[in-house]
Amino acid sequence: MPVEEFVAGWISGALGLVLGHPFDTVKLLGFFKGMSFPIASIAVVNSVLFGVYSNTLLALTATSHQERWAQPPSYTHVFIAGCTGGFVQAYCLAPFDLIKVRLQNQTEPRARPGSPPPRYRGPVHCAVSICREDGPWGLFRGAWALTLRDTPTLGIYFVTYEWLCRQSTPDRQNPGAATVLVAGGFAGIASWAVATPLDVIKSRMQMGGLKHRVYRGVLDCMVSSARQEGLGVFFRGLTINSARAFPVNAVTFLTYEYLLSSWG
Repeated sequence: MPVEEFVAGWISGALGLVLGHPFDTVKLLGFFKGMSFPIASIAVVNSVLFGVYSNTLLALTATSHQERWAQPPSYTHVFIAGCTGGFVQAYCLAPFDLIKVRLQNQTEPRARPGSPPPRYRGPVHCAVSICREDGPWGLFRGAWALTLRDTPTLGIYFVTYEWLCRQSTPDRQNPGAATVLVAGGFAGIASWAVATPLDVIKSRMQMGGLKHRVYRGVLDCMVSSARQEGLGVFFRGLTINSARAFPVNAVTFLTYEYLLSSWG
């Protein structure tokens, strides 16, 4: 199993996260709050995504990454490989994402003398607290919604990227840097347009118990949210997600393609 894709995914994920983290936290609270933890964790998860995607595509087509532009795989194979990467990524991401959301959503004031301490003192304390209150499986709260979000979304993500690159590049040639940037950016926007409704549900389920809102499952969360706030609630955060998605995924794909080309 080639490991270059995993390493390239790790590095590109770290760079993308540094660029996109302020956008991600604007929709919550702090601007760079909780950045040190996601830099390590999300980079690892991105490594899993790109590694599984590339190796699944290799298994389906017997074509290495360096040969894919000369012998492009079918969009069906790209979609299946993307869905496989999204499925595996979701279960690797779930505990990290839950801890990130909990830390970012802490509302206790920290600066004023005499103010109560925050509920969680850091990532490790947050993980231990969740395990103590809900058991080890508590770390996977919202994992099913995350899986439903990421499995088809990342299939669409990679198909959009491949399609845009092929449309802008002569046959059998590697796409240029500008093409990769634009294709990666729009792939990110397309994926978030699909993912945002389930991202809202995922975040609400992850916060269940912290703000006295406990849902029985994904369907219950969807029905309760729509009944209380209308259908528009499922597209809350779409603008900031799209604003974040373009630069983050443009840099992610450019770094990924550059590293694999250099190592190839």
